[in-house]
Formats: sequence, C-alpha cells, structure tokens
Amino acid sequence: MYADVILPLPLSGLFTYAVPTDMQHKIGRGFRVVVPFGRRKYYTAVVAKVHRQLPGNFTIKEIHSLIDSTPVVTDQQLELWEWVSFYYLSAQGDVCKAALPSPMMPEDLQKGYIQKSEEQFRLNPTFEDTGVAAILKRSPKQQLLLDEIIWFLTENERESISRSEVKELNGYTPMVLNGLIKKEILISFTVERSRLHRKAALTRSPYPLSKEQQKAMDAIQDSFSDKQTVLLHGATSSGKTEIYIHLIDQLLTEGKQTLYLLPEIALTTQLTHRLQTVFGNRIGIYHSGINDQERTEIWQKMLSETPYEIILGVRSSLFLPFRRLGLVIVDEEHETSYKQQEPSPRYHARDTAIMLAHMSNAKTLLGSATPSVESYYNAQTGKYGLVMLNERFGKIELPQISLQNTKDLRRRKKMKSVLAPALIEEINQALENGEQAILFRNRRGFAPMIECAACGWIPKCLYCDVTLTYHKREHRLICHYCNSSYSLPSTCPSCHSEGLKSFGAGTERLEEEVSQLFPGAVVGRMDRDTASGKDSFERIINDFQENRIQILIGTQMLSKGLDFGNVRVVGIIAADSLLNYPDFRSHERGFQLITQAAGRAGRRDKQGTVIIQTSDPEQPIYRLITRNDYEGFYHSQITERKLFKYPPFTRLISIVLKHKDEQKAEYAAISFFRLLRQSFENSVLGPNKPVVGRIQQQHIREILLKLDHSFSPAQAREWIKSAESRLRENSDFKQILLYYNVDWV
Repeated sequence: MYADVILPLPLSGLFTYAVPTDMQHKIGRGFRVVVPFGRRKYYTAVVAKVHRQLPGNFTIKEIHSLIDSTPVVTDQQLELWEWVSFYYLSAQGDVCKAALPSPMMPEDLQKGYIQKSEEQFRLNPTFEDTGVAAILKRSPKQQLLLDEIIWFLTENERESISRSEVKELNGYTPMVLNGLIKKEILISFTVERSRLHRKAALTRSPYPLSKEQQKAMDAIQDSFSDKQTVLLHGATSSGKTEIYIHLIDQLLTEGKQTLYLLPEIALTTQLTHRLQTVFGNRIGIYHSGINDQERTEIWQKMLSETPYEIILGVRSSLFLPFRRLGLVIVDEEHETSYKQQEPSPRYHARDTAIMLAHMSNAKTLLGSATPSVESYYNAQTGKYGLVMLNERFGKIELPQISLQNTKDLRRRKKMKSVLAPALIEEINQALENGEQAILFRNRRGFAPMIECAACGWIPKCLYCDVTLTYHKREHRLICHYCNSSYSLPSTCPSCHSEGLKSFGAGTERLEEEVSQLFPGAVVGRMDRDTASGKDSFERIINDFQENRIQILIGTQMLSKGLDFGNVRVVGIIAADSLLNYPDFRSHERGFQLITQAAGRAGRRDKQGTVIIQTSDPEQPIYRLITRNDYEGFYHSQITERKLFKYPPFTRLISIVLKHKDEQKAEYAAISFFRLLRQSFENSVLGPNKPVVGRIQQQHIREILLKLDHSFSPAQAREWIKSAESRLRENSDFKQILLYYNVDWV
C-alpha cells in the first residue's frame, strides 16, 4: 500500500511513500503522518490519497509514523486545496501551510499542539474530619486555608478548586498550600483548559426588519432559488448586517452552518459583540489576531460533534472544516484585502468562498455599498442575483459631500494647516455639539519624504528602490516595503548642509497638527503603527465608541464598514493620492475608499458632512462621488475596460521574476516572455520593471498575461508550467524566484 502526501513545502505535486504493514488498516485520506524527506529531515504531511499502484522505478521511502486516529482534514477541504493550487498556480504544500494552524504541522516534531492545562485540587476522600483535625492540630495556618477551601467548594457546589482560585482565599501562601498537598489532605491534578471564548450571554433576538430590509431579505431568498450567488448592493448604513443576522438565524433552524467573512480584523472586533448578543456561544471567531493554539482548538472543535454553527473571520477561515455549510456571507466584497498578496497561495477569498459554497452545495451572499466592477458585471449579466437596498436605515439622509480646492486655497493663502478652513469649522461645530469627527489619510508616518533644500538629496532604502518615510515618534526613517529603519541624519550626507525639510503629511503628522488645532479634544490614530498589537484594534474602536476619543485619524482600515453612531464630520485628506495608483483599478479603488469613508458620517439619527480635500476638483470621478452615483461610475468603468480589454472582459495573470543580480532578472524575464509568446502570442505583455523595481535586495521584473475567456484555466496552466520547465533547463535561471498572481488585484 502507498500513500500520496502533501508536504508543507513550496514544491509542486504530491510525494509517494510506502505504508508500513501495521499501519495499513489505520491510515486514510486526511490523516497526518510523519515522513522522511531529504537526507535527514522529517516533516508532518497530510495524506491526500491511499492506493496500491506501484510508483515508478525509484526507491520508495516508508512513512515513519501516523499521528491521528481520525482524519483532521476532510475530503471537501482537500478538494478545495486542490482547486486553490490549480487555479492560483501555487504548490499544494503552500495551500496546506496556509490552511492548517502551525501547531498542527510542526516542523519540530517534538512540539505540536499542546492543550493548555490548569492545576486543580480536591479533598482526599480517605480522610475523615476527625483525622484531618488530628493531623493539623499543630498547623493552624493550614487548617485556616483548608476551612476556606471547604467553604469555597460547598458554596459553589464544586468538587475541585484551581490554583488561581486558591490564591484568592484567606490564609493562602505557597508554603501553606504545599503543606496540605504533602500531607495528602489535598490531591493535585491537572485538567485541560480551553483557550476558546468564555460563555457569551444571549441578550436579544434579531431586531425586526424595516419594510425596505424585509423587501431585500425576501428578494435574496427568491434569488437563491435559482442563483448560487447573490450580490446585495446596499447603501452605507442601510442595515445590511441585520439582514445577515436574520439569514443566519434561519439557517440555524435548518441545522446549517454559516461562514461570515470580513476583510479586516478591525471589523471582526466590532461585529463580534453584536453577533454574540444574538447567537451567544454558537459563534466562533477566527483570524490572525488569535494565537496559533486557539486556532488549533477551533479547528478541532469544527471537527467535533458540537462544532461552531457560525464562524466570523477573515480570509483564512475559508479553510476550516465545515460539515454542514449552508451560507457564506462575504461582507464588503469589493475590498482588496480579500486578495492574499504574500506569501503563496495568492488566492482571492471572495472567489474562493464562492467555490467553497459550490462544493458544499451552499449559497454565497456578497454585500457592499460599492461593489467591485467584476461582481456588479456578473450581477448585471445574470450570473449572480442582484438585490438593491438604497435607503439608509431609519430613512437617514446620505451625508452632504463637498469639495475643497486645496490648490486654490494655498494660492490665496487661505490654507494655513493640513486641514482646509471649512473642515476646521465643521470639526469645531461637531465638538461643540458633543459629536465626533474622522479624518482619513491613506498614508502612515509623519512625512512621506525628506529632502535637502540645498542639493535635492532624498534618503532611500538600501534594500529597496523607494524613498524612506519619516516617523517622528521613533525619530527614524522607515521603509514601508521591508521595514528597515534608519537614523535621521542631522546634516545632508551629500552636501553637508543643515537644510533637510519634510514634505507631505502622513497620519502621524496629521495627528500632531490636529491636536494643536483642537487642544480641548482627545485625538486618536488607527493605522498599522498604532494597531499592531493583539487588542489594539479593540481598544481604539472601543475608546472612540465610548467617546473617549473625539477625533479619530486613520488609514484605509477606517473606511471598511465600521459603525460609529456619533460621527458628524468626515474629512478626506489628500484625496487625489487615492486616484493615482499606476494601474487600471486606481479610479475604482479611489471611488470605493472615498465613498466608504464618507459613509462613516451621520449614521443614526442625523445627516453627516463629508469634506474632500483635492487639488483637482474638476476630475469627473468627484462629481460621481458627490452625487453618490455608483451606476454612473460603473458604466464609465465598464465602457473603458471593454475598450482596453481589462477584467471582467479578460483574465489577468501577473508573473513576477526576482533575483539579486539585476542582469539575471532581466535576462530571465526576456527569456520567459519569449517562451510564453510561443503559446499565448500577443496575450503576453512585458517584461516591465515595476515602479518599485527592487525590494529586499531582489530586482524585480514583471510579465502580464491578458487572457481572453476562451483560454481555459487548465490550458493556460499547462502552457505556463511548460514554459517554466523549459526556462529552468537553463542553469543560469535555476535560482530565479518566479511566482504567479492570478486575477491580479
């Protein structure tokens, strides 16, 4: 008997091992095994197939040991892994590594998943009261602590007490407790303690839906009768979440599970309490903010007889073992955070969710106020169902949006800070009324650029072709690509002048200026620098919700569906920078970010105000934003994409080649381009040097495949892999790092 296994390594294909005779009736698909690989290494692997077909003429190594008595990966999960590997041109080992919590695939085989244990104590039943009294006659301190323990056990109707609980009792010292253990009056033992969330109280049923919400809910259910996937296009603050809650509640009555996907941890932080008040402990939270041991416990619980019925999480939660999945909700479906960029597999969680639902015979609901062009096109052409929810909950008006021409204001010397006078006035008004403000600046740090006024010298990263950003709090220059940190020179290294000046304003500088402009207000900041700890998202969001922060400054994570009830003013700083990405999606991203950020204003009982600061207010996209005209935006985009053959009319695959030697990277890219041209002809574009042509000392070249939908994924994969094999035949290119970004975002 042989087993084909998936190794957690970036290698193509499966690896075949012989199954020892005593293991043959115990092993199966989805079991973990320990296998030798290479000369001296051993790895944990997952069995993908067991068979009796004799492999080719090469030595077959034997499986070292079997870890599991039951499968830990289901057939459906293995099917999904295979699809992700195939479609996104990644190794199954990379998918395995991304899917399984690291304690389940330990590289150090002495380690692995360790359940957290807790020491407990119980009374020794062999002692009678009189016997204990005699033993403790000359130990009054031990008698006092024993009396306290007996009282605790009686009062709480318990048979044991934990060490942490004993520490809270009168008379406790380690020496006194150890004395009771040594005399065998107390028996010490350990129990496995779950890291999962403690019991959550149910405090409400789902709120009744408004007339518009109920209409949308009925339309979703009607669409599900003949569509696998439905797009809910709902305005910001229209109450999409409450519709999701009603749908989940209905699925629970049918005995089905729901996966609720969100693009950011910050959103799970805010939504967790809202869902737990309705569903209590039926919901599990799964994202990178919880530790690996907790992730492992959740995985094991999902395999148990009492799994979570609802999972709330980010893209990695797609890989959990669902057995009765009935619905996948992809909220804020337009978000680029759903696309994994590094490391492999570079999958898109929205599209993978649709495939997972298809494999599970479940339904997918996509939700957004600003749907991606691709999803809206699929809805318009009938591939997806489409449900509209145009009215904000409670008939609250959409915010009033105005543009401030910062170029003109500076020319007329009216703008004396980072904020336009109109925005300052609106914030002052909000603060006087006890209301809050949000300022959105999609660039962290203090100053995006430092320059010598005398010679024009600009500090750059030693390892990447990018300028360094000045972070004032650390008084350091930091590379936002490789995180290298440099001291700020006191004089210019080129001409030795002292005229170093900062240009532009990141969130850190904005925080400093706003604190000076509004000295009576508490100013907070939410970006990658301030929200990197485990509980930092929750702390900042809670402080803002409880009005302990009056003005909140942040990057794009602030635009992603957060719900704050007291925000009257939203300011978009340097809006033009959101539209200047060097790719065809720049205006789509800009429209989505600005519209979503604007949607944080006036969300409950009053209309909000949004001020967009731009140096080019005549750009057509601003007219569409101020009118909240998604339809107009979509039609302008789809016309342009059809003309220039961009998605959804084509499929894009970005091919990236990297090497420390720039000449080798260039030659490899040219060679690969020519090989691809033999099959794909004019569908191959490049090779190009990207805007940032070197990261972490690796020189980068890119090739773009723009494929017509007549190319099947299987045919495209075959041609690409064939070209890569031929490229690797050249010994000069064996060390080239080459990877694919399918459906490039």
